[in-house]
Amino acid sequence: MMIQDIFPAKLDNHYCADAVPDEDSYIFSFIGDELLYKITDSTKSISYPTLSDFVTLDLSDLVYLFKVDDRKYFLLLAQAYVSSEFSYHKMRELRNDYYLPKKDIFAAFTAYQLSEWYLVTKYCGKCGRINVNDKVERARVCPNCGNKIYPRINPAVIIGICDKETNRILLTKYRTGFAHNALVAGFTEIGETLEGTVERESMEEVGLKVKNIRYYKSQPWAVASDILMGYFCDVDGDKDITMDTGELKYAEWVAPEDIVLQPIEYSLTNEMMKLFKEKGYEGTL
Repeated sequence: MMIQDIFPAKLDNHYCADAVPDEDSYIFSFIGDELLYKITDSTKSISYPTLSDFVTLDLSDLVYLFKVDDRKYFLLLAQAYVSSEFSYHKMRELRNDYYLPKKDIFAAFTAYQLSEWYLVTKYCGKCGRINVNDKVERARVCPNCGNKIYPRINPAVIIGICDKETNRILLTKYRTGFAHNALVAGFTEIGETLEGTVERESMEEVGLKVKNIRYYKSQPWAVASDILMGYFCDVDGDKDITMDTGELKYAEWVAPEDIVLQPIEYSLTNEMMKLFKEKGYEGTL
């Protein structure tokens, strides 16, 4: 199940400017790409600090993020002294294994996306003044020129290129960074449809024309402030791969039984590969 699949828990991202933390509210504190939390190794459970865990904390340094079920989550915009039970860990560590509760893993990545947005929108991009938080909606507003900024969400596509005739799918591996199998992917550019992104990225990354583009599913991917849209499509004509060696180190047609999935089932990419592994081409229709 993907990282946002937390049913029966539910994310409530309605913004409430005057929300105040209670004794059960979790407080997220980030330093760069590190998050403050406590982990219980025996149960692989994660917990975040609450108000009582902080030795010093100014409530004016907290901003309301969202609720998951009845628990409220806040972001700490400054540094404060906290109990020694908690320490800072790289965000990527939360993707190295399955930690519980899953709803709080999803909450952590969603909070990280908002944390980055608050950090880069401190100043108005038009006049340079310090922005303030809007009182009605989640937005940053310049008190000088009135410029308003909303959280940034980057549209991107995940592309399962299929060969119907041989019942194979094209798998890739990035040249740097993520080491496991993936699919062709890329960001949507200005003036481009999502289907146009599928066509362009397929040609740029592996040199293939595609047809019969069909939408599968979407996923919020907070690590890069993305909204991912998954598409399956068919290779159109020549099946010879011309790989972009600057971005990829591997690109091959793979049969369902030979697909090696990612170690953690959090991503839309992995779900699409798993679907093809279990059902083949027919599962993409």
